[in-house]
Amino acid sequence: MSFTRRTFIQGAAALPVLNALPTLAKAKLSLGSATLTTVSDGNLVLPGNFIFETMPQDQLAPLIEEFGLSSERFTPECNLALYQDGTNTVLFDVGSGPDFMPSAGSVVDSLNAIGVAPEDITHVLFTHAHPDHIWGLLDDFDEPLFYEAEYMIGRAEWDYWWNPETVNTIGDARAAFAVGAKRRMEMIEDAVTLFDDGQEVLPGIAAMSTPGHTPGHMSFEVRNGSNAAMVLGDAIGNHHVAFRKPEWRSGSDQDADLAIKTRTMLLDRMNTEQMDVIGFHLPNGGIGRAEKTSDAYTFISETL
Repeated sequence: MSFTRRTFIQGAAALPVLNALPTLAKAKLSLGSATLTTVSDGNLVLPGNFIFETMPQDQLAPLIEEFGLSSERFTPECNLALYQDGTNTVLFDVGSGPDFMPSAGSVVDSLNAIGVAPEDITHVLFTHAHPDHIWGLLDDFDEPLFYEAEYMIGRAEWDYWWNPETVNTIGDARAAFAVGAKRRMEMIEDAVTLFDDGQEVLPGIAAMSTPGHTPGHMSFEVRNGSNAAMVLGDAIGNHHVAFRKPEWRSGSDQDADLAIKTRTMLLDRMNTEQMDVIGFHLPNGGIGRAEKTSDAYTFISETL
């Protein structure tokens, strides 16, 4: 079955809509005097072939059974990372907003539940510009929701979505992604700060190029003294096949082969350094560690 925008929309629409995950802090990590908290933006409801279609089906079946997955429906959590160091209150990505899926878009309620208002956010750092990460940028009046924040995004990611040819070359399944990203970028064009790989974008936060899921995808190493964690975005997109079979191509990645190289590098580093990771679509709030077991990896979650 070929993957097109039509089959994606029809497949998602045919699936039962799940209630959004509880709108609250999902997991918390202390980094010295600073904290990283994940807040829920709900969950996505996707057809299983969105990620599974490109994988070897005979080898996939045992993993689907082991993890209690469905080959028909994929419902990943959406967990936004919130970093607070006493000076800056940094939100990584902004979620889906009201226009992508009814099961997502609840980040404002989640922030309110822990006493953080939109105007408290000092900086928004984007990992990439897919809908569940950037469509929550605007409020009901088409103004930036986090109106006191400085918006920051990797230069390569900005250039890719800003390019008028992207909508024509990205493929039918993702054409709406390109239109939606460009519209939101236009609203912050005069205020956005661009950065490059390896740059310290804020004190204690360094950008790390992790391309493949999108051409300019960025992860962020957050460090406070001897404590460090990696905000992964979608560079590692799930806790099952991405960990157990990182060499498999995923339908969710725009450049699947490059994403494999990125994913393998990250898993090796996270395991070697025993660094905490925060994944946008990882379970139980998205905070945990990568542990190597024989020739594969396991995600060990850490919850509140």
